[in-house]
Amino acid sequence: MMTGTPPTRSGLDSNVAAALAYALGWITGLAFLLTERSDSFVRFHAMQSTIVFAALSIVCVLLQSIPLLGMLLAVFVVIPFSAVLWLFLMFKAYMGERFKLPIAGDMAEQRL
Repeated sequence: MMTGTPPTRSGLDSNVAAALAYALGWITGLAFLLTERSDSFVRFHAMQSTIVFAALSIVCVLLQSIPLLGMLLAVFVVIPFSAVLWLFLMFKAYMGERFKLPIAGDMAEQRL
């Protein structure tokens, strides 16, 4: 866990701000991305959150447009996967780890 780090623009410790960037998926990711200009740790997690959860939201909406099978896949695969991933990424960020997902993490690094 990160201790003794200067607070971010929001007044939170970096690890707390990074974890909160995942709190409401792409919404808080985008909010922290727009407000935290100087903390690269928070910005990385905010960008990764925005990319991952926006993509999962789009997949979920597209699947729900497919009758029955798509709805079942969205409800029983995508949503539980998203919930587990959400908790995992929040935990990693709170522990001060710059955990990078295979595709989204690379995209996040390239865009910062």
